[in-house]
Amino acid sequence: MARHKIVNGEKINLTAEEETARDAEEAQAAIDKQAVIDAATAKANNKTSGKAKLKSGDALTDAEISALFGDN
Repeated sequence: MARHKIVNGEKINLTAEEETARDAEEAQAAIDKQAVIDAATAKANNKTSGKAKLKSGDALTDAEISALFGDN
């Protein structure tokens, strides 16, 4: 299915180069979105792990300290 753009109020099909560029943009957006999700998951995991280690007396990693105390 061809994609379109609006130029001066007129609907125009994207060229093959524009389609390729748009596909690349969409792929990069998906990668960026997943990176944000992965970072949030890692921070939550480090926070949970850090809390457990504090309770048990084990040493914390730098990532766990950062997640617990906001030291970015």
